[in-house]
Amino acid sequence: MSGSQPAAYTHGHQEAVLRSHRSRTAADSAAYLLGQLRPGQALLDVGCGPGTITADLAELVGPGGRVVAVDASVEVLEQAAGYVAGRGLSNVVFELADVHRLPYRGGEFDVVHAHQVLQHLADPVAALCEMRRVTTPGGVVAARDVDYASMTWYPEAPALDRWLELYRRTARANGGEPDAGRRLLSWARAAGLTEVTVTTGTWTFATPERREWWGGMWADRVTGTAFGRTAVERGFADRAELERIADGWREWSAAEDGWFSMIHGEILARV
Repeated sequence: MSGSQPAAYTHGHQEAVLRSHRSRTAADSAAYLLGQLRPGQALLDVGCGPGTITADLAELVGPGGRVVAVDASVEVLEQAAGYVAGRGLSNVVFELADVHRLPYRGGEFDVVHAHQVLQHLADPVAALCEMRRVTTPGGVVAARDVDYASMTWYPEAPALDRWLELYRRTARANGGEPDAGRRLLSWARAAGLTEVTVTTGTWTFATPERREWWGGMWADRVTGTAFGRTAVERGFADRAELERIADGWREWSAAEDGWFSMIHGEILARV
């Protein structure tokens, strides 16, 4: 694991990305885990982002429990700490850390959680090995990742077809795996996790408000974040094409019968 190299983070940390991440809650992003949580537990939240899921998890383990939230971005950790403080929570600490080399002793946590993290790593198996190492015997490693190839929408939109092709190509060029959801069980087994429960969850955007938010957010992400910039730098697209894709997202979001859905793979592994 010491030789593992992180992949480039395809999304980046621009406002359009964080807008998406700040919308997430434990209810819509970690429901598969909630039944495992108890007051008094120690929980590690890997890749915590802006802290919205972290705060919900901290409430569930209660004032008698503690949460350590880690991320690779100092700026994002500062935002997360501010958000959690605004929720009035005092049982969370935020630390800069690499999931391939977690600075914690073996068996320190009852629960180790990662949401939409493994898809961005060059070596997700090494990350799961490290997550397993810091989990106490009898504890749980939990991971949830989207599967981009599962994304489907209506009405048909060639611009979105091109967006999906471009995103998957860019993510893989960055060293990640955009279709991570279907690989979670395989990665867990390769990491030596044998008692694994597999589920799936979905996100759906089919109301006017949800379409406007999702389509507008992706239109901004195509043209104004690391994803689009990397696609251009690698010669996968040019700025004019990115603008056409963004327009396609806006057109889709305005469709009265528009529908967008995706599958997320989920694993609960008992250590």
